[in-house]
Amino acid sequence: MKKTIIASALLLSLGLAGCHHSSPESESTNTQQIPTASDSDQIAKQGKWDQASLNKFAQELKVTYRMVTNVPEEACAPEQKGERCFIAEIDFMSPSGSNNSNWSIFYSQMRPVQKVLSPEFSISRVQGDLHQITPTDAFKGFSAGEVNTLKFRGELWQLSETDPMPNYYIVVEGLEPVVIASTKVSIDSETGMEQRPYVEAFTDAKKQYRRTENDKIVWAKANVLFDNNQDVSLSEDLTENSIIPTPSSVSVTSTNKPVDLAQGININYNQVNPKHVAAALERLSRLGVSPNENGVPLNLVTDKQLTIAGSYKLDISDKNINVSAANDAGFSYGIASITALLATDDLTVNTLSIADAPRYDFRGMHVDVARNFHSKQMILDLIDQMAAYKLNKLHLHMADDEGWRLEIDGLPELTDIGSKRCHDLTETRCLIPQLGSGPFADSQVNGFYSKADYIEILQYATARQVEVIPSMDMPGHSRAAIKSMDARYRKFVAAGDTAAANEYLLSDAEDKTVYSSVQYYSDNTLNVCMESTFNFVDKVISEIAKLHQQANHPLHRYHIGADETAGAWKQSPQCLSFVENNDKGVSSVDDLGAYFIERLSNSLAAKGIEPAGWSDGMGHTNPANMPAKSQSNIWDVISHGGYKLAHTQANLGWDAVLSTPEVLYFDFPYEADPKEHGYYWAGRAQNSQRIFNFMPDNLPANAEQWTDIEGNAFTADDTIKLDEAGQVISQPLKKGHGFSGIQGQIWSETIRSDDVAEYMMYPRVLMLAEKAWHKAQWEVPYQYEGAVYNQQSGYFTAEMRQQQQQQWNGIANTLGHKELAKLDKANIAYRIPTVGAKIIDGKLHANIAFPGLQIEYRDEAGSWTQFTTPIEVSGKVEVRAIAPDGNRKGRSLIL
Repeated sequence: MKKTIIASALLLSLGLAGCHHSSPESESTNTQQIPTASDSDQIAKQGKWDQASLNKFAQELKVTYRMVTNVPEEACAPEQKGERCFIAEIDFMSPSGSNNSNWSIFYSQMRPVQKVLSPEFSISRVQGDLHQITPTDAFKGFSAGEVNTLKFRGELWQLSETDPMPNYYIVVEGLEPVVIASTKVSIDSETGMEQRPYVEAFTDAKKQYRRTENDKIVWAKANVLFDNNQDVSLSEDLTENSIIPTPSSVSVTSTNKPVDLAQGININYNQVNPKHVAAALERLSRLGVSPNENGVPLNLVTDKQLTIAGSYKLDISDKNINVSAANDAGFSYGIASITALLATDDLTVNTLSIADAPRYDFRGMHVDVARNFHSKQMILDLIDQMAAYKLNKLHLHMADDEGWRLEIDGLPELTDIGSKRCHDLTETRCLIPQLGSGPFADSQVNGFYSKADYIEILQYATARQVEVIPSMDMPGHSRAAIKSMDARYRKFVAAGDTAAANEYLLSDAEDKTVYSSVQYYSDNTLNVCMESTFNFVDKVISEIAKLHQQANHPLHRYHIGADETAGAWKQSPQCLSFVENNDKGVSSVDDLGAYFIERLSNSLAAKGIEPAGWSDGMGHTNPANMPAKSQSNIWDVISHGGYKLAHTQANLGWDAVLSTPEVLYFDFPYEADPKEHGYYWAGRAQNSQRIFNFMPDNLPANAEQWTDIEGNAFTADDTIKLDEAGQVISQPLKKGHGFSGIQGQIWSETIRSDDVAEYMMYPRVLMLAEKAWHKAQWEVPYQYEGAVYNQQSGYFTAEMRQQQQQQWNGIANTLGHKELAKLDKANIAYRIPTVGAKIIDGKLHANIAFPGLQIEYRDEAGSWTQFTTPIEVSGKVEVRAIAPDGNRKGRSLIL
């Protein structure tokens, strides 16, 4: 894809608005007086705009985005046979009208536009997802009350009502840009979720909700959910001794819950430092169990024989409670299990004994704050919930193309420019808008953590036995850093200090390489042939390490990203010279990506820091050139053979951490419904039960219970494969090798607020903890000799499936009866599941994924009423669930 070149004249004509939103009253005009509303209408109709009339036009203009079809035969041109296309329409309706044609509307378009099909408009792509709509010579103006439709063909498909990004804004020469009011998101008062009122609801499953003609994904309407929920039954008894995540062994010795914690606990710390378990005790206090000299004795007993990190024993008798462990994590997890046994309205428990240890050492959660920023408080809340459910690694993704989110001493441009997006197409004061961020820097999606913020996060994590793994993605996904350092370069050149200007420069101005990243950037990759790039990387890592040192939270791992490098450098004079003259073993520009990863990984290892990266980039390296201790996050899709690379990298002895997209990407939709939030490139239905069903130690065996991205069965061949020369190209896991852990991911392209982020993470984080901590008996054992798995192979037996369903039934009830109420108390904005329902013989039948949650219904004759048993209804019926605390409602479905 060709680079977009924006001439300086165009920049001037569009108005280089600053990064702050000025009120209309502060704008200067060409007249002596501020126009009245009627004056503004006349000015606009005459083909002119001042700030007041532009503001009014943007306030009134109604924009509607309509997905028309994904069917290739309807969407693609005849010459595009075999390609995938979609057609969408954008309606513009101005109540007042305007003849002005000297305007541009900027907006974020997830998939690139191939062709505009309406003669009155043109669309050009600026960079990434930022597109510019301009009128053509055929444009006759906006007639009052009439609809102007912009129809276009796009690349691939659009399958969600959340795909169209918000905050279209209009730009006129010399005036402040204005956000078109109808394209702003709104917040549903009952669910607390973002709404996109400018997007027309999907109505045609075949045209709008099919990816290809082979797509068998079924739209999860109320009747579909009803059938899916049929195997889950309401049973509060299943929750009495339940703990999430499930312990290794539990022996219950009473049935009448004789231990009452309502009077609190009397803590005997012994050799344990009180501050190291304070956070775990604070969560217990949240339920009403506080320290009290007259409470049940709680003894913390050091047991050095519990050698597995995080292992513990919990013994509850009618006289006292003992938690035995060898380290702070073990004591905290033992206390967390006491909290897990309790319901929010019942502080009594049975006598029992638990012996427990984690399945994996690495039990992680990844949060992207780079694409759209998320607050420090949300991160602190997440760390607290991670500790509550025995997760111990926070992978904090703080730099990408769309933003740099951490203050770095000595490089103020990274946050002065790289932490905010606004309408400055020269990118001297901010990055250009992306992901519907709008034209102003005061948007909530902009921001960064100060050094003090980051130290606070680290200290908070330390107190909860959570390791923070910082990540500033490179060499690809680095546009925010590149543009910030370009601005730094210009500043020092202007000051006459060439040496300082070049010290941390990341781009070669003479590089003519034409490339496009997965996110459609042509300028987002560090130039790895320049020593200034390595100066920059070393500076950043050194400053981050200092913050970790100040927080007394050692930097053990650093995640370099290393993924999706988009073919840069091929025509960079600096790289061509480097390849010609280097002594690093680099013989081709195709080797440069591996060279960067290997060099940086060894630099980190020399500092005692374990390098980590995503599996595709790590797979480009020569393992012989890598540190023996390296982490790779496996994000390859199982149904596309992703288990093969997972096995290859685990067989190297690396710390292979599963980040499997079709089960562990929490920015994907919960259910197959176009109203559900999120991207969907590897899956459209990733609810809590799917995560629970995951068999992480035997990736190919999941072919027996899953379908692929389009709902079709697939085969996973895990036998050894050789190439024509007899060399091994893939093979099963070797005995003694396996995975170091699993990690959930949330990427923030579509996630603009803390509430939406929490909606997408919870309660899936709880099922992540279940899989990371506990290995279920029903999981299919791995076959090191190799095997072929599909829906007929039979390794996942009927008995195993029954055990899986029985355990899920208990966990689903535990979520509905106990755990969601605890999330309410922690003020977590989790997702309340949508209700399954059917009308059978005139009566409403309804169920829910998490039994114990209250269901409400209303028909055309009534208001919201609690559903308990099947009941006669008439006309259209609406159903929804309610949070245990009653303060939030789930998204309603209509039958």
